[in-house]
Amino acid sequence: MSFSIFENAMSANHEVLKQYWGYSSFRPLQEEIIESVLAGNDTLALMPTGGGKSICFQVPAMQMEGVCIVISPLIALMKDQVENLKSKGIKAVAIFSGMSYREIDSALDNCVYGDVKFLYMSPERLSTEIVKVRIKKMKICFVTVDESHCVSQWGYDFRPSYLKIAGLRELLPNIHFLALTATATAEVKQDIHDKLLFKDGKVFQKSFERPNLTYVVRYGENKHEKMLEIMRKIPGSGIVYVRNRRETQEIAHFLWTNNIKADFYHAGVPTVDRFRKQNAWIGNQLRVIVATNAFGMGIDKPDVRFVIHLEAPESLESYYQEAGRAGRDEKKAYAVLLYNETDKIEALQKQEMAFPEVEEIRAVYQALGNYLQLAVGAGEGLSFDLDLNELCNRFNLKAIKVLNCLKFLEKDGYLSFSENVFLPSRMKFAVSNDELYRFQIANSVFDIPIKIILRSYGSLFDNYVSIDERLLASRTHTDYKTYLQVLNKLNELGIIYYFPQTDLPRVTFLTPRADAKSMFINKVYIEERKRDQRAKLESMMSYAEEKEVCRSVMLLHYFDEKNAQECGVCDVCLAFKKHVTKEDGLDVFRNLIVAKLSDGPVLLLDLQTKFNSYPAEEITNFIRLLQDEGTLKVNENNEISLL
Repeated sequence: MSFSIFENAMSANHEVLKQYWGYSSFRPLQEEIIESVLAGNDTLALMPTGGGKSICFQVPAMQMEGVCIVISPLIALMKDQVENLKSKGIKAVAIFSGMSYREIDSALDNCVYGDVKFLYMSPERLSTEIVKVRIKKMKICFVTVDESHCVSQWGYDFRPSYLKIAGLRELLPNIHFLALTATATAEVKQDIHDKLLFKDGKVFQKSFERPNLTYVVRYGENKHEKMLEIMRKIPGSGIVYVRNRRETQEIAHFLWTNNIKADFYHAGVPTVDRFRKQNAWIGNQLRVIVATNAFGMGIDKPDVRFVIHLEAPESLESYYQEAGRAGRDEKKAYAVLLYNETDKIEALQKQEMAFPEVEEIRAVYQALGNYLQLAVGAGEGLSFDLDLNELCNRFNLKAIKVLNCLKFLEKDGYLSFSENVFLPSRMKFAVSNDELYRFQIANSVFDIPIKIILRSYGSLFDNYVSIDERLLASRTHTDYKTYLQVLNKLNELGIIYYFPQTDLPRVTFLTPRADAKSMFINKVYIEERKRDQRAKLESMMSYAEEKEVCRSVMLLHYFDEKNAQECGVCDVCLAFKKHVTKEDGLDVFRNLIVAKLSDGPVLLLDLQTKFNSYPAEEITNFIRLLQDEGTLKVNENNEISLL
């Protein structure tokens, strides 16, 4: 009987997968995770970049009654997933920084009284009263926490707002969580379990090994020439990651002058241009995109053949995620880090700037409040567009320092900050159909514009709808500026709710503006984070400078996979293969095998597996030579140990 129930569940999973996503089978671990969610377990799933995490919550939610809440810090990804679900006929909404109270109110109403299946939210929204009240009224099937490593202080991308997620347990006592992440150490996994208050949670972890991905570090000063050399040897599309926005443009221009179709991408590029560049690259009209780490999250391009880092990221977690955007189609791909001694010096200097003094944080908070003309004691819950350049110019501040100060103000609960949030123009009718009709009769000048709006968009009486003012202006045979005046006038008259598009960073005050002199800034926390980030940077530098341990083994050991096998194809393994054919081959082997055997005896067969970077007969020959010289001994069970 139980087997029959299990078969039915399997069948239902496949039916949903086929009906909405068009796939006939699941990727590894997906179905096991789905079954755990359907069984009502708190579940942690670790799947590498491109492993298909979204399927793990979308498929079970479609089989369950109620709304699936999805918590994510990535606004662009939320919006993309909502649009993707809508295209499949699945109702989904998103709530994030920058939306008006009316828009949030309308979206939550649709979740309570409508048939919305997925509610995406940024974590800071969980603490607002409007969200708390409405969630209590919703039928919730389960909560998905995407990028769940952000809940851990020891993670590489800690977000203080993630600590509020566990508060959902009080609002929804019987709810279960699905936590998703691509990267987590043992310490971070435990932190996720503890911070999200898991009850005997299930853990599913796909190996972090990427056998189709070759990791390479190239040393030297002339990185541009090395980059060109790589692109000339490896066909297909790729990503080049650089440290700052200025470099994206410089490198893209350099590639163009060397006959490689490339473009640049960073968070400061206008949204329309970002979409155009991104789509041109996805469609292979561009070969290379040169970007800051703002690029890549949620972008589904499986055939990326190489990812080149011109500078090392701040942690191995970041490097693994960014490098992992290559070869998602499981075909051969390359992750190349170009490195020299200057990189280490600059990385240490940059990290020093990332941890401002307490007085600097107070000064930035004071300048921000003055810039926004916000009185002490006012502003709780209000969001503002922030022109960072204007703020810095007016108060003689450095942009990088301001951004780092804002992160710690966010940690201490004063505000939330989202860089370059693109919100398209939105509109909804503020009156009923009958009231609108009477208004049109009484105000004939607005009759045609209103009719055009009604013909162009549906659901305007129930939901906020993204609109294109230029399209509406052309259909009304009115110039763009005049048409904007019409919309603003209708907004003033209370006929519509109209919010023009914006593409600026957004600051939301989570508490009333404090007196900067008396506000609490957690200095102990800043010092702890500084120590932790230094350790992560040192791990990254160790990876870059390593010349004897397989790259894949280093990464897998970092993520607690202790029995990792050498890949045989990284630059270290290939260099070792070359060494063993030279006269000094025995010396190289001696050093490595002594290190391997320092923890105790190893079977010959296991040793051959670990040293798969060159033929087994060569290993056997070297072992005999080392026996003869008195370095090793082999017992009757074929166990090898040091003498």
